[in-house]
Amino acid sequence: MDPARSLADAEPAPYWLADPGRPEPAGALAGEEHCDLLVVGGGYSGLWTALLAKERDPARDVVLVEADRIGGAASGRNGGFCAASLTHGAFNGLARWPQEFDLLQDLGRRNLDAIEETLGRYGIDCDFERTGEIDVATAPHQWAELQEAAELAARHGMDLELLDRDQVRAEVDSPTFHGGLHDRDGVAMVHPAKLAWGLQRAAARLGVRVYEHTPATDLVRSGPALAVRTPYGRIRAHHVALASGVFPSLLRRVRPYTVPVYDYALVTEPLDTGQLASIGWRGRQGLGDSANQFHYFRLTADQRILWGGYDAIYPRGGRMGAAYEHRPETYLKLARHFFTCFPQLEGLRFSHVWGGAIDTCTRFSAFFGSAHGGRVAYAAGYTGLGVGATRFGAEVMLDLLAGRSTERTGLAMVRRKPLPFPPEPLASAGIGLTRWSLARADASEGRRNLWLRALDRAGLGFDS
Repeated sequence: MDPARSLADAEPAPYWLADPGRPEPAGALAGEEHCDLLVVGGGYSGLWTALLAKERDPARDVVLVEADRIGGAASGRNGGFCAASLTHGAFNGLARWPQEFDLLQDLGRRNLDAIEETLGRYGIDCDFERTGEIDVATAPHQWAELQEAAELAARHGMDLELLDRDQVRAEVDSPTFHGGLHDRDGVAMVHPAKLAWGLQRAAARLGVRVYEHTPATDLVRSGPALAVRTPYGRIRAHHVALASGVFPSLLRRVRPYTVPVYDYALVTEPLDTGQLASIGWRGRQGLGDSANQFHYFRLTADQRILWGGYDAIYPRGGRMGAAYEHRPETYLKLARHFFTCFPQLEGLRFSHVWGGAIDTCTRFSAFFGSAHGGRVAYAAGYTGLGVGATRFGAEVMLDLLAGRSTERTGLAMVRRKPLPFPPEPLASAGIGLTRWSLARADASEGRRNLWLRALDRAGLGFDS
């Protein structure tokens, strides 16, 4: 079957956001509002901040504003991998913060446990399954790299299991798999949009006032408070938490630290019993391959396969807009790769295709800071692994706003920022060269050229 035919009936919209359980829209702010804490952004980072602020102090008056719909951007468009890692993988964390690595791992596990506990306490049904993840090797050199990673993990007490070709294919059957590294407990699968909507409902029950279709356009001092302007009104607040993700920060000095990178995904129609039997996947783990330009894939609650990744597209000049949320050439490429991975599913069709922007920073994991004498806090740069880590980021922002010295605020990860991206046109040229070099490394047994080795030495990164 021509892969193009598998896409013929696909709806160009995020599968998650099409769920009939989506809440009715909240109204836009009109007029004046006053509050103790204003949260800007209605994705995971903002929702966790609002919810945790009320849990810390039920009397605190909290308002949240969202420019579009709750969960409508990255929080409703991602693959639904909720990982314990706060550092975009253990090995990125070990390379950047070796002295804090064990603490960061512990904080990440505690954070994932807290997410699971919160979902149970508030009755949030978001198809949460703590099924783990397998990193699979699809080339011989990747299998060697996974073996090295397993040895390193063992030295640091990490509970990862190395699977050979037969073992990994007994879990999920693909002729492309050479082996895998299995994290059985450190990753959960979720329905991303249901998670955002559930957090919204929980926060509202605690008294958080939510306004949708209310972009924050400006942040200024207003006497002893802060004022945030919106198209139809203004909000005066004692403290502000900026959780706007990939969108330009209200603090101009933060903007050079992130760039928008567009990621794309496909979702199949539901698999029947025979199709499921042909691939196994009884453990329902998340999977990702080990290339620089990698794919991520998982089963949904209704037995579809989500297949995404590989292309990481930086629009020239860092532009954003709806025009970049669909890329037929990437959809076709992903469909070809899908049927190479699972040839036994020949004839399966895709029901939904979409893209979304990731807030990418040069160290692949979130950074934090404050402004206006500690009255404003921000977290950004999660680089595609924020489903779980945003809860930790919310805790950090609330600690910073409270002026508290905590286990979190003492981390070098929190105290130091990544290197900013250079201005245009250097950013576009550098990112383009990096993507070309990563593709070349994948095609040449993982050998990194001079450019990639220079980026490694400088602590800079960019991948799919």
